[in-house]
Amino acid sequence: MPTPPPAAGLPALTYALDASLIDLSLALFPWGVWQRTAAAVKLHTLLSLRGPVPAWAAVTEAGVPEVKKLDQVPLQSGAFYVMDRGYLDFARLARLHTDGVFFVVRAKCHVRFRVPASRGVDKTTGLRCDQTVRLTSSWSRCRFPGPLRRVRVRDAASGRSLVLLSNHFDLPALTVAELYRRRWQVELFFKWIKQHLRLRAFLGRSENAVRLQVWSAICAYLLVAIAKKGTRPPADAASDPPGDQRVGVRAGAPHRLVQFARHPHLADQSAAPHPLTGQQCR
Repeated sequence: MPTPPPAAGLPALTYALDASLIDLSLALFPWGVWQRTAAAVKLHTLLSLRGPVPAWAAVTEAGVPEVKKLDQVPLQSGAFYVMDRGYLDFARLARLHTDGVFFVVRAKCHVRFRVPASRGVDKTTGLRCDQTVRLTSSWSRCRFPGPLRRVRVRDAASGRSLVLLSNHFDLPALTVAELYRRRWQVELFFKWIKQHLRLRAFLGRSENAVRLQVWSAICAYLLVAIAKKGTRPPADAASDPPGDQRVGVRAGAPHRLVQFARHPHLADQSAAPHPLTGQQCR
């Protein structure tokens, strides 16, 4: 997938929060046992969707629930946090709301609510409803007593309907759906670093060695981001006088960093697009 187009009309501060398992061999890493027959560690990442670059990360045991990391994620007032349904915890979402943070989270099917207000939507865009709801079950109503926004959108490609909950009522419903669609960037981040930054074969067998290699992979990803940020468009480079030598990152640096990450001794050669450069790594 190429780099997404500029997020015109989207909030300036938008983050996607998700976690992914990094599989290990149980025979080689017995300390990472998970589900009796497998071993793994879990990488939790808060990805800035304007980069996309990690703004925060944590490496934990595989069995640590994703929703518990909401207690440790740094919160920025006025920012949007986009999450999958694994983070649906109304007590923790209420804390985000109290701290002045906006969220967009996918709802679960068992959430009970009533609809005091509804707004019209253009169904040709895939939207099905835009409602103001209040939770009705005693447990959830006690933890989040205020109103929520419920947006239901249908994905034309897969035919599935997604129900999104948010505490922001001013954005257009289509923008709320677009925020959740862009959450896919964090999935691309996990896929890229696993395939191209040696997170399938580890140099050490201790827990500390695995954690160090995961953090090294994140640092390598950030180096690509820094190099890309320092690269000017070709049109600007063409205007430089012949022989002009500038101090800084050269135009080919991001490509060379990607080539380094694709070295046969560092990763396999399966193709995955880099979320920053959009290049297909073959």
